[in-house]
Parts: sequence; structure tokens; C-alpha cells
Amino acid sequence: MSKITLSVIKADVGGYVGHSSIHPELMEVAKEKLEDAKGKGLVLDFHVTHCGDDLELIMTHTKGVENSDIHGLAWDTFVAATEAAKKLKLYGAGQDLLKDAFSGNVKGMGPGVAEMEFEERKSEPVVIFMADKTSPGAWNLPLFKMFADPFNTAGLVIDPTMHDGFVFEVLDVKEHKKIMLNTPEESYHLLMFIGATGRYMIKNIYRKDGDIAAAASTQKLSEIAGRYVGKDDPVLIVRCQSGLPAVGEVLEPFAFPHIVEGWMRGSHNGPLMPVPFHYATPARFDGPPRVIAAGFQIVEGKLLGPRDMFDDPSFDEARRKCNEIANYIKAHGPFEPHRLGLETLEYTTMPAIMKKLEGRFQPEE
Repeated sequence: MSKITLSVIKADVGGYVGHSSIHPELMEVAKEKLEDAKGKGLVLDFHVTHCGDDLELIMTHTKGVENSDIHGLAWDTFVAATEAAKKLKLYGAGQDLLKDAFSGNVKGMGPGVAEMEFEERKSEPVVIFMADKTSPGAWNLPLFKMFADPFNTAGLVIDPTMHDGFVFEVLDVKEHKKIMLNTPEESYHLLMFIGATGRYMIKNIYRKDGDIAAAASTQKLSEIAGRYVGKDDPVLIVRCQSGLPAVGEVLEPFAFPHIVEGWMRGSHNGPLMPVPFHYATPARFDGPPRVIAAGFQIVEGKLLGPRDMFDDPSFDEARRKCNEIANYIKAHGPFEPHRLGLETLEYTTMPAIMKKLEGRFQPEE
């Protein structure tokens, strides 16, 4: 079989109620659009789901990454869902659609995109992570643990085929540059960058032989729009097994509810809670931030699944810990570190407040 492409494209096209979930009618609109595309042979298979108020389109096809037909399909689907959202008076209808018309690629237009092209192996398990109320930098710590931390991924020690390590493609989203860093030999260099999650983000991870292992969305809405228009709510694709981390090693980082930016009004830090599909409905202070994990076996381009990978009592302690952390950090109110730093708040209401008060600042005597 020729190479297949797995594309995950998401957008916030309207929340139900507020920013907590998505109305079933929007899901039906998306399924109809993708079913029609499948009938015409544009996609091999698809799955429509949601995480919080984000509509998630998972598609397999043979057209490669950044294909205008696939991206156009996603854009048209989001536009149709937005029209349905407007009729239902859903909150923030179409807030991720930052442009008026499709221009060949949804990158830079608001929706988040993670894609990879690969030759299907004898067995092809993948896990697709989808998050709400956070930013793409939320994937940095889990991805490092999956592919570079032997205390998380036993295969880095036990499996000789993984001893060569991996190549991390890291983006500087402010300077619009990228760097390729090798692990384990450049692990410390890698950590220096990806620890700054607001600026440096892991885009792709490759085996040393060039085979792709993981792909993440890195679109930041504030960088595109120049103002706060909602949180980025990223997606991530990870291939598993056979010289790559095992499924359990890929899930393990989320047993630790690490702190991410986002939460209420995209202006706060909070713990990332791994939840089953039916709990992907952030409510408390519009959160805490959530992540779901959909497991698939890809079979000749078809999506066998999904399995709800976080619907397991082994993640109960992570959820309990997440609530404990949320209680603690929320008690800080409008003070840092609960509230984001000023550099990030420059995209929210801070500039308007500064402008209103600028005449009242006097030189210090």
C-alpha cells in the first residue's frame, strides 16, 4: 500500500453551554460533510469527535500533508458547523475562523493542525491526544517524557531498536524559526528550549532513520491575530510500538497533571487533567484544562476505533491530584503564578487597561 496521511484538524466553532462542550447538531453537520467526502474518495476514513468546545476532525487519506483539498474540506466543514452554531446562538460561533475565505491551507487561518505521512506497518497503533483550555506548549513535557526520558519509557533502555534515540523538531513561534535536536546526545539543549513552553514548541519527532513518530499542532491564535481570540486547544498524533514507545509509555506522562497555560479566559495556569471522553467538558472556572486520548489501529487506511484510553481507573489518582492542584493554585486569584505573566497577558485586556490609565503614571521622584 502507498503512504497514507493521518490528518487531525480542529476548530472552536461554537460552545454549548458557554465554553464547556459542543452541541450534537454541530457534530452531525461535520459527519455529513466528511461522509460525503468519503463517498467521493477524497478521504479513506474519518472520525468526528470533540474535546470541550472544539470540533475535532480525524481523517485518513493518500494526498500528503498540507493538501489543499483536505484542508479545504476541513475549512468548509467548520464554516458549515459555524452556520449551525449561529442559528443555535452558541457562544463564540466561529471564533477560530480568523479569515473570511479559504486560501489553500488552514494553517495561519485559526484551526489547529497535526498531520503525518507514513507507510503503514504490519501493526499500526496510534494515539491521538486532544486538549481544551490550553496551548500547544502543553505537549512539550509529555513528548519529552515519551521519547527521551528512560524513567518514563522503559523501551529507551530495554529495546535496542530505540537506543539511537530520536530527533525533535522545535519551533520558535515568535521568530518563526525551527531547530532539529537529537536525543539523547542533545537532551540538555532540547530541555533549555522546550522548558519555555510559551515560545518553543515541539512540532514533530522522528526516528533517526527519518520515520515520523509524532506530530503536534503548534498554531497560536494570539500570534496569528495579534490579540487574544481564544485558547489554541492543541492536538497531537503519536505512533506506538515496534521501535517506538509502547502505548502505555505514551500514556504514562499524563499520570502527572503538569501545569499548563490557558484555563479561564486563556489567562491562567492550571493542571492538565486526563479524562475519558464523557468528561471532556471543562466547567470549573472553564476548566481545569482537559486532555483526551483516542486510540486507533490503522488498517489499510481505515480507522479501527476509537478506544477511550483515559477511561481507566489507573488515571483516577491523576484526576484527584489535578483537583488538589486546582484548589491550591486557584486560591491565588488574580496573582501570579495562577494568572499568567504580563508578557502573555499583552494579548488580553491588559493593553486596553494600560491605555486607559497611561496619563496617570508619573515619574518617580
